[in-house]
Amino acid sequence: MGQISSKMAGLMGNMLIRSLVYDIGIQWGLFAIAAFFQTEKFYDLAGSGTFIFLALQTLRWGETYFTRQKIQSGMVVVWGLRLGLFLFTRVLREGKDSRFDKVRGKPLIFFIYWTIQALWVWVTLAPTLILNSEKKDKELTTRDYVGWSLWAIGFLMEAISDYQKSSFRSNPDNATKFMSTGLWSISRHPNYFGEILLWSGLFVSASTIMSGYQYTSVLSPMFVAYLLIRVSGIPLLEKSALKRWGGNPQYQQYVKNTAVLIPFIW
Repeated sequence: MGQISSKMAGLMGNMLIRSLVYDIGIQWGLFAIAAFFQTEKFYDLAGSGTFIFLALQTLRWGETYFTRQKIQSGMVVVWGLRLGLFLFTRVLREGKDSRFDKVRGKPLIFFIYWTIQALWVWVTLAPTLILNSEKKDKELTTRDYVGWSLWAIGFLMEAISDYQKSSFRSNPDNATKFMSTGLWSISRHPNYFGEILLWSGLFVSASTIMSGYQYTSVLSPMFVAYLLIRVSGIPLLEKSALKRWGGNPQYQQYVKNTAVLIPFIW
C-alpha cells in the first residue's frame, strides 16, 4: 500500500497528470449540471475557462515565473477570455447551440461531448503545460518571437473575422445572405485559420525549451487543425452552407474563387 501511495503521489506531482485530472474533473462536474438542466449554454465558456485556469494554475505550480512562461500563459488567458465571452454571448443571444440539438436530451452522448472537450483542452494546452513545468530557463530566441508573432497574427485574424461575421449577422437585411466581405473574402473560414495559426505559434515558442518526448506536443496544433478541418468545424459549416445557398449562383462563384482555409492558397 505504501508503494502504491508513493506512486500515486509521484503521478500527481507531475504537472501534466495533475492538469489532466483537474481538466477532466472540471468538465465532468460541469457536465452533471448541464445534463440536469439539459443546457449547452456554458459549454464553450467552460472549455475556454479551463484553458485559462490551467495556464495560470500551472504557472503557479511551477513557481519559476520565467518571462517566456508569463508571456505564453498570458497569451492563453487573452485568447480564452476573448473567445469564451464571444461564444457565450452568442449562444445567449441565439438561445441555443445547434450542434447540440440532437444530443441535449441524451446524457450518454452529451457526456461524450464534454469528455472530448476535456481531451481538446489538455492536448491543445500541452506545450504551455510543458513550458510551465520547466525549472530551467533559456534566453529568448528568434524562435520565441516567431512563435509569438504567429500567435498575434492568428489571434487578430480570429477576433476580426468573428467580429465581422457577428456584425454582418446582426443586420436584419443580411438574414438570407452569406458572408463574403472582409477577411471572409479571402478565406471561407478565416477564424479557423487564425485558431490553427495561434496554437502553432505557441508550440513554436514553447519548443525552445523542449527535449525528447516533449516534442510530441506538436500534436497540439495538429489536433486543433484535425478537429476544425475534418470533424466539427469546416465539414459541418460547409454542409450547412451548401444546403442553404447551394443553388445561389453568387455562392457557387464565392466557393469557386475563395480558399477554404488558407487565404489565396487552400
